[in-house]
Amino acid sequence: MKRLVDQQPATPDRGADVRVGVYVRRSTDDEHQPYSIEAQDARLTSYIGSQPGWRQAARFADDASGASTHRPGLQRALATARAGLIDVLLVYRVDRLTRSLRDLVTLLDELDHAGVVFRSATEPFDTATAMGRMLVQMLSMFAQFERDTIIDRVIAGMERKAAAGKWKGGRRPFGYRVRHATSTLVPDEAEAAVVRLIFDLYTRQRAGARGIANLLNERGHRTTTSGRWSAHQVLRVLSSRVYLGELSFRGITATGCHSPVMEGNTFDEAQRILAARSKDRAKRAASGSDYLLTALIRCPSCGSPMLGTRAHGKTRVYRYYSCYRRTRYDTFTCGAQRIDADAIEDAVTGALASFYRGQHALIADAVAAAQASHAAANEGRRAELAATEHELARTGAALDRYLAAFESGALDSEDLAGRLAQLKARSHQLRAHRDELARELTDVPAPLPPATLRQVADHIDEIVGAGTYTQRKALIEALVANVKITGPGRVVPVFRIPQTTAADHTDSAAKCRVFVQ
Repeated sequence: MKRLVDQQPATPDRGADVRVGVYVRRSTDDEHQPYSIEAQDARLTSYIGSQPGWRQAARFADDASGASTHRPGLQRALATARAGLIDVLLVYRVDRLTRSLRDLVTLLDELDHAGVVFRSATEPFDTATAMGRMLVQMLSMFAQFERDTIIDRVIAGMERKAAAGKWKGGRRPFGYRVRHATSTLVPDEAEAAVVRLIFDLYTRQRAGARGIANLLNERGHRTTTSGRWSAHQVLRVLSSRVYLGELSFRGITATGCHSPVMEGNTFDEAQRILAARSKDRAKRAASGSDYLLTALIRCPSCGSPMLGTRAHGKTRVYRYYSCYRRTRYDTFTCGAQRIDADAIEDAVTGALASFYRGQHALIADAVAAAQASHAAANEGRRAELAATEHELARTGAALDRYLAAFESGALDSEDLAGRLAQLKARSHQLRAHRDELARELTDVPAPLPPATLRQVADHIDEIVGAGTYTQRKALIEALVANVKITGPGRVVPVFRIPQTTAADHTDSAAKCRVFVQ
């Protein structure tokens, strides 16, 4: 089943009942008002009458400048399109909709996602045709080129700043303060003393990163964000060349940018020890490449992911799942014990085949419950979809305001860079969420016959018994939603039930309790 948002607006059939929404605008900045509301209405009414099956279903009007899309009539037109109440949005000329290329591309994209065709009565601009869509794509290309050019200029400005030895912005490194008047770093003597202590403990006393972090926390030292020190943060300090007076950005390195707080010999010795210990950790430390339940288990103590780790004994390698926070930080952060990986993987795969072979009634109940839950959640999904569409429009408007401010000289490239990236990331996130909501509205869980469930069980037995690691991993990812640790030696896997809808599967509430001996 195709998602509605993935479909191109279809050309209205000749003779069909085509609902047309007309949009007219009398601009306050048109010198002689060559396109009055009355003239636009007359032309649009005539155009609708010339099209078989077309009828005017709604009219939207604005008396405002086209420099912004925040017009009451235009917003009502978009809301009507999203509600599915019109098939075509008709204007007298494209510039009645907007005078901005960026806004035009955004508005056409909104109409396209709503399944509404855009048509101009006086120009060959019809998004229901291949030629019209090609024109839209060309406009999108130029708009993207415009925005990318701005981003390139911002990055180029940062590169020039880095080459000149100036601080380009962002969170300051521990041990330094930023002198904003000159965009340079100056040592913070109190924090610089802690940096020297870290290097001294690591190079002379051969303390480990975790031990150094524990010592710093015991003495009351805190990071730049006033948080506790971790082994990871200690390693970042030890490997940062900023303490030698250097700055780097996108392959550009400048020396002598600010006063160093470490001597070169001490820093080089720390790098030698880091390299040696890194090789040793590679022999005995974590690797998630052959763990079936990675990303499916959460620590029962702190809720962090449990990752695959291993330890080398005298005669064999021991595989475990260990808490991410305990592994990366320390036992003060989380005291959860590691779990035998072989035992929990055998328990989950054994329970999986048994569940699909013998729990048909439970599966049917779970599917029925999922169907009822889906129906009950649809109203909320529709409201959330409308809210997401609104937020997406606000994000696009904010992005354009920043670009317009930059183009007019009211905003410099440094201030623009971070906010531009945030808004673009937010826009992508909202679009993905909107598409997911649209999919959920159309995908209704459907039951599977017992014969199909038996085939699934046979397939599970075959892969678990003779399949490759890649096949077993794919099986677990497809059929296991998560694995809950409920006590010592006890786990509760939550299984997925394959569905015959557009979705590959739907999570059910069916659970199978198994025990790890």
